[in-house]
Amino acid sequence: QVQLVQSGGGLVQAGGSLSLSCAASGNIRKINIMGWYRQAPGKQRELVATIFSGGSTNYADSVKGRFTISRDNAKNTVYLQMNSLKSEDTAVYYCNADLMRLDSSATYRYWGQGTQVTVSS
Repeated sequence: QVQLVQSGGGLVQAGGSLSLSCAASGNIRKINIMGWYRQAPGKQRELVATIFSGGSTNYADSVKGRFTISRDNAKNTVYLQMNSLKSEDTAVYYCNADLMRLDSSATYRYWGQGTQVTVSS
């Protein structure tokens, strides 16, 4: 079994900062890509940022320069530092990981449980 457990998030005023973390555990051989997505009420889930095992990153245009994704490969953990938050960043944030399990040669995608981020204007 593989689990992704998220922590962090909450309520902050516009212009403030929050951080999220997501730790993967279980039957893991290697994690290739880790990322963060978000889903606002009435909207589709959208990509926020991704990070490859080698450290290269991608960001949605809407968060570039404000959010920073990082990971600790030794801890199988991905982080999202969110600065200069705006009301439009309000959403449920989900982490995910594309990984290989010890019992299979396939790649699987797992998701965290989601955490609410609310930015008040």
